[in-house]
Amino acid sequence: MATPSLLLLLLFFFLFLFSSNVAAKQTRFYRSMSPTSLGLHKEKLTHLHFYFHDVVSGPNPSAIIVAQAQTTKNSPTLFGALAVSDDALTVGPEPNSKVVGKAQGMYAFASHNEIGLVMAMNLEFSEGKYNGSTLSLFGRNPVLKKVREIPIVGGSGVFRFAHGYAELKTEWFNITSGNAVVEYNYNNISPSGEAQPPPFLFFFFYFHNVVNGPNLTALRVAQAQTTSFGAVNVVDNPLKIGPESSSKVIGKAQGMRLGY
Repeated sequence: MATPSLLLLLLFFFLFLFSSNVAAKQTRFYRSMSPTSLGLHKEKLTHLHFYFHDVVSGPNPSAIIVAQAQTTKNSPTLFGALAVSDDALTVGPEPNSKVVGKAQGMYAFASHNEIGLVMAMNLEFSEGKYNGSTLSLFGRNPVLKKVREIPIVGGSGVFRFAHGYAELKTEWFNITSGNAVVEYNYNNISPSGEAQPPPFLFFFFYFHNVVNGPNLTALRVAQAQTTSFGAVNVVDNPLKIGPESSSKVIGKAQGMRLGY
């Protein structure tokens, strides 16, 4: 027969195992899942076509500049300006065309040499089976080029796990008011658990961030009054093969940087 002390020891041992297991379940924030449990079986390609109405003037603008650097007013490309938008998405290019959603987000003028926007947009649809679903895009938009491409980086609703690209063409632009209508063609893929991973590529380069001197590549356009937390910078930084300032330029890093 087990002694009382042995029973007490076994009781403490099982209580320890139970409490350890509970603690592990409470503190772990991840778990493995089967792709099929989320409906990822077969890839489906969806093509969306609509028009994006960007109104920056008049009594009811859909896009407004909320911050800019002190030097932006002297820049022919508006480098350093940051805008927030709530633009209508419509079936046709006409102002009274049927609205099928909204493009809500922000874009920064992030190029010294051309009117180049970096766009972070969430497209919320309000029509048919896509009502309530969204697509998210993030990328560079050199607006004066005839055709531009911006990556789709995600989505929600029927577009969960979405990826693909948007092809943009300017349908109409008023040089006086700045208002524009842009044609969007979206090719979106809902991925499956059977998709093969893309080839692995390794890039190696140097990012040159210049915040002082006559030729700045990064401008602070907004910040809180008492702290650098919340500071917003717009950048147009060269990417070079080496760390030297004279090294060969192979690209640009254009976008926004936030202070946390």
